Amino acid sequence: MTGRPSRLRRMRRTTPPAAPLGWTPRPRPRGRGAQPKVVALGGGMGLSASLTALRRITGDLTAVVTVADDGGSSGRLRDELGVLPPGDLRKALAALCGDDDWGQTWSRVIQHRFHSRGDLHDHAVGNLLIVALWEQLGDHVQALDLVGTLLGAHGRVLPMSAVPLELQALVRGHDPARPDDVDTVRGQATVALTPGEVQSVHLVPHDPPAVPEAVEAVLDADWVVLGPGSWFSSVIPHLLVPELLDALLSTKARRVLSLNLAPQPGETEGFSPQRHLEVLARHAPKLALDVVLADEAAVPDRLSLDDAARRLGATVELAPVARPDGSPRHDPELLAAAYDRIFRMHGRIGPWR
Repeated sequence: MTGRPSRLRRMRRTTPPAAPLGWTPRPRPRGRGAQPKVVALGGGMGLSASLTALRRITGDLTAVVTVADDGGSSGRLRDELGVLPPGDLRKALAALCGDDDWGQTWSRVIQHRFHSRGDLHDHAVGNLLIVALWEQLGDHVQALDLVGTLLGAHGRVLPMSAVPLELQALVRGHDPARPDDVDTVRGQATVALTPGEVQSVHLVPHDPPAVPEAVEAVLDADWVVLGPGSWFSSVIPHLLVPELLDALLSTKARRVLSLNLAPQPGETEGFSPQRHLEVLARHAPKLALDVVLADEAAVPDRLSLDDAARRLGATVELAPVARPDGSPRHDPELLAAAYDRIFRMHGRIGPWR
């Protein structure tokens, strides 16, 4: 049979073929000139922005992803099958895809959503693929590693916990008719869109087990990056998993917190950059930071931010990291340059020095 080859067949593939079932990645050799080991914590589009930047400056990258999502395709799969919500894990894998034809094609494929009048409507292809492999292999980490190999992902994706989590928040004024009352709001999707003021968040169960590989990655890292992202529903939840918090407190890695470009409607409406640090400190009082990264245009009061960062043991680094079109989104190249400068100027730790 002859004819024009399909786009998939014509793609120039720059990654090795998918590994067999049961394969686990071997550690990269560590020696002079090795790249820094970086672990990025978060979820959703904020984590995706950070990963898209970080994969440009290191080949030793691990994403640790929140698993409290209960909306959309992820929420439906979670309710029907009792699985971890796969959506934020899928987004992280897509962000780690390369810029070549192979990577960009697979990134689009796993992000593709079905549009129909039936049960498949709005399900993402990547969500179904991830859940299918979980059922086939019975191992969250092995399945995600296999998907990463298929995509040629420039890094590894891990869930922060092996059990689905429920995010709950204490919110003042969740009901506009009772603006002074504090109510418990349940579910990540609801917390993210609350019209009230979030006071604090917690997880159910209260002491969820961390994925061991995620703990090991944090302990073995040179740098840990927290944020940007939805503050109460994607960033802070990592600090509420006891084993993961213990690893963040005891790791020899340096810690950089990447602030958002703008407050998130609902969840952090009206928050200043320094208030983001203050609520983080309330949820993890013992956590120290080394660097707080912010876009200069998003910091109206540098002295107040410096003071809030200093209380966490950190210095502030301002850099242009927003897209030039004026939208509150990070530019991958500019964010990569900012991370690279921070890693170089604030000391390299370990054998990659």
